[in-house]
Amino acid sequence: MIKKSPWICWFGGASCNGCNIELLALFTPRYDIERFGCLWKSSARHADILIVTGIVNKQNKKRLLRIYNQMAKKKYVIAIGSCAINCGPFKAYNTVGAVDKIIPVDIYVPGCPPRPEAIIDAIIKLLGELDGKKG
Repeated sequence: MIKKSPWICWFGGASCNGCNIELLALFTPRYDIERFGCLWKSSARHADILIVTGIVNKQNKKRLLRIYNQMAKKKYVIAIGSCAINCGPFKAYNTVGAVDKIIPVDIYVPGCPPRPEAIIDAIIKLLGELDGKKG
């Protein structure tokens, strides 16, 4: 069940990979996101939460939509970093736009790159909203 043990899938768009490094730090012993029951899943079909980093361009737009549509109902999306929120410094001729122009986003984590603590806070707030608590 998502409230107790959310499974996370990650989509890395085109970016500098700073957000990706901070996201991967969540699964190290220092931050240990698994203490909240979160599990990393490589398949979107098994995931409850989709974390998106980087910009959406013309090449990866269809991939992002396919991954989002493969997820089961009751899916949630977290956009991480300036690139996912408003294209950041990488806005160019081939960018489609922010993630929320393609798929609905539930939580935004601003920063370039955001700290792992901010990402953990966003996940905890999402879980709190699912429980009916506002955090």
